[in-house]
Amino acid sequence: MLIFIFDLGKFHFTGSKTEVEIILVALQILCYISKSLFLAFSPSNLGSSRLFFFLLTSLTNTRKPTLYGSLTCQGIGLDGIPEVTASEGFIVNEINKKSIHVSCPKENVSSKFLAPYTTFSRIHTKSITCLDISSGGGLGVSSSADGSMKIWQASNGELRRVLEGHVFDVNCCRFFPSGLVVLSGGMDAQLKIWSAEDASCVVTFKGHKGGILDTAIVDRGKNVVSGSRDGTARLWDCGRSACLGVIADCGSSINGVAVGAADNSINLGSPEQMPSEREVGTESKMLLLAREDKKLQCLGLQSRQPLFLFIGSDAFNCCTFLSGFLLLAGTQDGNIYQLDVRNPRTPVQVIHRSGAPVMSLLSFRDGFIASQGDGSCFIVQQDLDYVIELTGADCDPVYKVATWEKQIYTCCRDGLVRRYQLSDL
Repeated sequence: MLIFIFDLGKFHFTGSKTEVEIILVALQILCYISKSLFLAFSPSNLGSSRLFFFLLTSLTNTRKPTLYGSLTCQGIGLDGIPEVTASEGFIVNEINKKSIHVSCPKENVSSKFLAPYTTFSRIHTKSITCLDISSGGGLGVSSSADGSMKIWQASNGELRRVLEGHVFDVNCCRFFPSGLVVLSGGMDAQLKIWSAEDASCVVTFKGHKGGILDTAIVDRGKNVVSGSRDGTARLWDCGRSACLGVIADCGSSINGVAVGAADNSINLGSPEQMPSEREVGTESKMLLLAREDKKLQCLGLQSRQPLFLFIGSDAFNCCTFLSGFLLLAGTQDGNIYQLDVRNPRTPVQVIHRSGAPVMSLLSFRDGFIASQGDGSCFIVQQDLDYVIELTGADCDPVYKVATWEKQIYTCCRDGLVRRYQLSDL
């Protein structure tokens, strides 16, 4: 484990907006606890002259002795950038107004911390449980513990529509590929389709006996899949508001679902019965189910034939496909499993940064974005030799991540939507 001690004692805060914003870039690294980050600073008044905080970042082998280092802010340069020096063994590779890149060459560990470009605080009043961004990047949709589901302008958080109709909490929401229609699932066991233009509910699906925890859209959206607390995954026909079948009956809550196109090398099996003509785009698709009973289940969406059943270390909370044969799944005890559908018995790798629950996983470029219950949210990319850490959540769970081009949006228990610009790196 690495520990960095940041000493900002040589910089005096005058309280000006520019200076405070600059130094908060560093202070927003406080979003990790446990094996990820612990922060303490003294005194609490930004106008005071001395601040300390501690950064912990996990190594692959947590049994190694802890390494201690320090970063000291010498002041603000003429260009407005903090001047930071590192103690022996650590290097400040790069720093600007929104990010700081720190490494420890001896342990071959490197992380770049990115502060939010902007934060939306007026969309919801309580914890935000889910969000998504439209395909064109113009709109966002989110659901909250305050019982509301809202559509807002992705550029500035301005409220556009309020979607009302679910009886209890809305657990999940997402845009259809068109960006003009929203799919939602709630604790009332109902699945609903909404118009983003006038907030009308155009379709309601009924059939589940428990709250709907996650959804997936098949192809262009003629069909959708839902996973529920009742232990079933169902395939729905949007045009006729009808259930086309129970794809799986697990006997355990289905916390996450994902649909992906299968590689040609994967045998999905043949359906025992002729598929309905209302099934559109289900051929050559895999369905992945993250289950509460510590099992990760994969099957052919059209064939309904099992591909594998993997047993993890704890309840699976979320899952996603990385390619036609690679997938990720996250557990309640902080493990991220990468599996190959062609050989699922042995994981390709298991990533464990902390014991905090893995809340969401999202395929992103040639890697992925993960968020956890300790406030950590990070990006892993094959073409980068460092991990990008999205800061600001301050130990509150980051429940969901959505992207549009180089913009990343997160929703958190603190009731805030944060937008990050990768161009700030």
